[in-house]
Amino acid sequence: MTVGPTSALAVCDCHIHINDPAYAYVAGADLHPPPATVAAYEPVRQALGIARVVVVQPSSYGLDNRCTLDAVRRFNHEGVAARAVVVIDPDIDEGELAALHRAGARGVRFNLLRPTPVSGEALSRVARRIAARGWHVQLHAAADTIAAMAPALLDLPVPLVIDHMGRMPSEACDAHPAMSAIARLLKRRNTWIKLSGLELDGASHAPAYRPQAALARRLVDIAADRMVWGTNWPHPATACRGEPMPDDAALLDWLSAVAPDAALRRAILWDNPKQLYGFESAHSEAEGHRQISS
Repeated sequence: MTVGPTSALAVCDCHIHINDPAYAYVAGADLHPPPATVAAYEPVRQALGIARVVVVQPSSYGLDNRCTLDAVRRFNHEGVAARAVVVIDPDIDEGELAALHRAGARGVRFNLLRPTPVSGEALSRVARRIAARGWHVQLHAAADTIAAMAPALLDLPVPLVIDHMGRMPSEACDAHPAMSAIARLLKRRNTWIKLSGLELDGASHAPAYRPQAALARRLVDIAADRMVWGTNWPHPATACRGEPMPDDAALLDWLSAVAPDAALRRAILWDNPKQLYGFESAHSEAEGHRQISS
């Protein structure tokens, strides 16, 4: 990781995972990433000026959200504003939902690329359960799946957050059916995209990730006010494949090629996540302008 000033703005990292050995992976998990604790993330956070984080439930923990929620608690205790995206059973009772909200949960994830305890068919049912709380549904799925699910996604009663730019092929993306589906979803003004996961299709485009930048610019042109950014730290799929880990600072620098204008980068890195995740205004607006620690 390159350490040094990367941006003049503080950053919200909207997609990290915490894998703490204190919490066992669910039986049958097909992905067993190495430990990645809150303490291990701290050098990345400091180097990139990350002042807010969104901890996303890893598939390896199934419905057991304790590790993710404990990470949120630890971040908040250390003065780093944090939110959680959890995985829940559609039949969860209202008391448990209320407890998750108090603990910082603001969204429910469906990862349809890995064995999941909650099927895609339950997505609409879960959405109805969480609508009154102002939560969103977060979807990690193949581009073909997103295209096929578009009618159901358009009918969701909650905001939709699409992981990792919809896992679209970064080259010739306009020809893929998912691009037109995502464009329709974005024009509904209730869909958000995570500009993240650049490394998921291999490291051949690192560190500039030019094809991914072209795809991201296309998405930004459609709905700049609903783009957010994340590292995908600790890059669990990459780690499990034994591939070189991406440079997290380069992943942040990459955004300059997507959004050359400083005001647009501020929106993607700070203002948009504030709206999506409901970060409290108690965290000073000046925090969004502070210089990154070197």
